[in-house]
Amino acid sequence: MTEAKLENMIRTGARAHLIGIGGVSMSPLAQVLTRSGVIVTGSDVKKSAAIDALERDGITVFIGHSRKNVSGAEFIIRTAAARDDNPEVLEARALGIPVFERADAWGLIMRGYKNAVCIAGSHGKTTTTSMIAQILLTANADPTVMIGGTLPAIGSGYRVGGGDTIVLESCEYYNSFHKFFPTLSVILNVDADHLDFFGSLEAVKASFREFALKTSDTGKVIINGDDENTLDAIAGIARETISFGTAPSCDVFCEGLSVTSGGSRFDVLADERVYARISLRVPGRHNVLNALAACAAAWTLGVPGEVVEDALSRFSGAERRFEFKGKINGADIYDDYAHHPTELRSLIDAAGSLPYKRVLIAFQPHTYSRTYSHFSDFARELSRVDKVYLAEIYSARELNTVGVTSRDLASAIPGAVYCPSFDDIVRHITREARPGDLVLTVGAGELDTVGERLAKIGEASAV
Repeated sequence: MTEAKLENMIRTGARAHLIGIGGVSMSPLAQVLTRSGVIVTGSDVKKSAAIDALERDGITVFIGHSRKNVSGAEFIIRTAAARDDNPEVLEARALGIPVFERADAWGLIMRGYKNAVCIAGSHGKTTTTSMIAQILLTANADPTVMIGGTLPAIGSGYRVGGGDTIVLESCEYYNSFHKFFPTLSVILNVDADHLDFFGSLEAVKASFREFALKTSDTGKVIINGDDENTLDAIAGIARETISFGTAPSCDVFCEGLSVTSGGSRFDVLADERVYARISLRVPGRHNVLNALAACAAAWTLGVPGEVVEDALSRFSGAERRFEFKGKINGADIYDDYAHHPTELRSLIDAAGSLPYKRVLIAFQPHTYSRTYSHFSDFARELSRVDKVYLAEIYSARELNTVGVTSRDLASAIPGAVYCPSFDDIVRHITREARPGDLVLTVGAGELDTVGERLAKIGEASAV
């Protein structure tokens, strides 16, 4: 199927079925299609808050994948995790119903905008996309936004605006972002992740290079000048590049960086002049780099520096990115999506910059392949904190063909406690946490529910 055919199918009264509709980019896609007049149904493996929201808007969602779910659909859009052996994909093909990828639809949608800003990177995509969205909202640009998490400023992970700019978080998994058509692409960093698909760091670099080349001939590519893998990936590409980083050799860089309680302050220089004076409320060097990337994008789009200053001074983070959940026994509880060793390192570094006496982490590894590939890295990073409670691995799309478990990981971390259930984690932390502690619930699976439970226990005990 070509994009032109998909374009003809997105019309008022057409019937679309979305496989994996509860996903972070599928649920906003369902909403965008519905607003275009398409009658949408969907399916997913389990209920979620996103699905609840879709159902409140009148979208029918089936729990579980079944051949009968595609009945009446004129076309199918699937998430990257819905493989060719998915029963709904098999049924659609048996019936001659065209099947498109999620990225096909977003790629088609973005072609209708003057500015298509696509934010990619192994780490930091959600936060940086959220920062750019908040800047454009503050600038009254009325952007259309698709983020892989909830931005408090819009109360959602997406919005459909009336302006000429669309901002999208752009995922490399299964090369999904190769179907995008950015006029301004941002590469935050390149790391060895999703090795179940890519197989090697070199393949990851090649994928990001291809993404950069998807940028329009007259567009620009914003790159992390501090990241060697990024520089290697885009070396010599036939596109104008703008670098950001902490060194004066970058096109957009910071000066006078100082760490504050829970954040940082620094000046952003562009074109050898101070563009903006930034005061961040989110901690960590990684967020300084995320903010520099957002500033580089805003500068390139012509947003005044004072607008950037205002927007980032009010930015409090995206959902599940160092998100405050409450207190337990006088300890602060924060939740974070970190699920790769590099992300864990950034999170623990940020935690170390804060005035806590101890750091307690409840961690749920995400996928067997990632845990196996980065086993020693996970063990090294988690060994840096005071207490570690390990939930069983969140399998997501995988079967455990490599034979790794969280019990194995716990044995490699001094003092770590393996917890067969979330109930065990809640009991351990409720007994252990005390004033002056930072409690982190960390991972891309379902461990955020632990933070919520702990916060409720803390509220009840404070009454």
